[in-house]
Amino acid sequence: MKSTSKLLIGLVSLAVFGAAFGQAPVRVRGTISALNGDILAVKTREGRDVELKLAPDTAVVTTKKVPAADFKPGSYVGVTSLKGADGKLVAKRVHALGPQVPNMHGAWDSIPNSFMTNATIESTAKVGSGSELILKYKDGEQKILTNAETEYFNFDPGSRADLKSGETIFSVARVGDDGKLLTPRIAVSKGGVKPPQ
Repeated sequence: MKSTSKLLIGLVSLAVFGAAFGQAPVRVRGTISALNGDILAVKTREGRDVELKLAPDTAVVTTKKVPAADFKPGSYVGVTSLKGADGKLVAKRVHALGPQVPNMHGAWDSIPNSFMTNATIESTAKVGSGSELILKYKDGEQKILTNAETEYFNFDPGSRADLKSGETIFSVARVGDDGKLLTPRIAVSKGGVKPPQ
């Protein structure tokens, strides 16, 4: 009886997990295989073949590197960071964000063991050969160091013509009613500069 109860609990937990996963946004990173009409075929970095369905208003942006000076107090940014040996967060990448992107700070998967902080730059201060960013977001603040290895990115408006075979993309998609991955926005590489997310 106990084993049956455990099995039922396990199955219910699995079903709840599956339902939650199905509703969660899906981050897609990979290389474009082809664009066929409204379907973008992508080989993910994990080696899976996926298809993204584009809506008529799906935004396409191209990625570019910019200088650190482009980001000032008041800039809304996403910062990918890693913990240094002293436990302090060190920025690997800083990229511009649109106002529709929600605040957050938490574990991220673009770089192993990384964190993502979506926040507004409150202030900057010179620290050694780099700077310290004070980032404010809804639930608090983070102090993140930058150094000579930190890369900075912004985006230009693009079009479907930029979705070429061999280019790298990043997109946050959701599963539509038809079971297909729908995406409202795609960041695509240009001139060898890959999306930083």
